[in-house]
Amino acid sequence: MKSGIHPTWNHQATVTCGCGNTFKTGSVKDTIVVDVCSACHPFYTGKMRFLDTQGRVERFSMKRTAAAQTVRKSKKKSDKKEENPLSLRDMLEQEKKKLVSSKAN
Repeated sequence: MKSGIHPTWNHQATVTCGCGNTFKTGSVKDTIVVDVCSACHPFYTGKMRFLDTQGRVERFSMKRTAAAQTVRKSKKKSDKKEENPLSLRDMLEQEKKKLVSSKAN
């Protein structure tokens, strides 16, 4: 192994959870901060607990409403496309009607 390129290993790194639980493990860092650990994770505890870290639920709901608005806008555009003539014959008939109405005026 090359010397001087490998990080130093800390055998007593402290892991601190958001629930207040702390434990020791091996790591390159001296301290590690986590949101969920085995003491508070629903899989290990069997208790369902709602975690909202950094407003993720609100951010998701904002993205959802923005997506719904873009769908509405695209739906309005597609409705306008349906108003256009469907065939060349329809387009020609509309032009004939315009010419007849302009000659009548």
